[in-house]
Amino acid sequence: MMLEICVDSLASARAAIAGGAQRLELCSALNVGGLTPYTALLRQIRAESSLPIRCLMRPRSGDFLYSKEELLLLADQITELRHAGADGFVLGCLTPLGDLDGAAMEPLLTAAQGCGLTLHRCIDVSRDPLQTYRDAAALGFDTVLTSGAAASCQEGLEIIGALLALRDEMNGPEVLIGAGVNARGIAALRSRFPGARAFHASCKTSLPSEMRFRRDGVPMGLPGLDEWHIQQTSLDAVRAARTALEL
Repeated sequence: MMLEICVDSLASARAAIAGGAQRLELCSALNVGGLTPYTALLRQIRAESSLPIRCLMRPRSGDFLYSKEELLLLADQITELRHAGADGFVLGCLTPLGDLDGAAMEPLLTAAQGCGLTLHRCIDVSRDPLQTYRDAAALGFDTVLTSGAAASCQEGLEIIGALLALRDEMNGPEVLIGAGVNARGIAALRSRFPGARAFHASCKTSLPSEMRFRRDGVPMGLPGLDEWHIQQTSLDAVRAARTALEL
């Protein structure tokens, strides 16, 4: 059984580790789905813990069709993060037609050689998730993170079930179920899919900003984003998820 918690700060990493996470996915900017993390943040976490850490490699928000320059940037970042203590990487690229782009990923896979590899949720917006899974297996990925090609794993049960069956049929990459995962969701998923054994969650809670003076109407990002609350991993939520995994 595996519980992976995605974090984007030292405080969240500490909470995830204390709550019983078995692996971290480290990123930045979780409010846009996660971007490549800061190398210095990885070093901060590594100074406190030897827990396995896989770094999300995503240069920007939006689609997974990357330019040559973006791919070179990612390859360089993989090298830096490896030297800072990353155990693995979470990555993926698609072609304009929605297939997994092995050629585009070649420099990333070369830079990450010998590390753990998770195909991220590009599978959920790919043209054929089952074929994308097969292609990921052929490229050497050991894990595929998915919500079942839906907004949440609760809505993607059919595809999740098909991917779990394909995993068993071909002894393929682990199916890491994510998007909307919490303690209750883990219990429900394990009841429906006894073979499900890997779960990915953020276990976030919203903490009010300690700012006493607040100037409204001056957004630092997209209008409408709440800048007076901080999203942070909840130790209690991680602990509850770990308990649900072990029942």
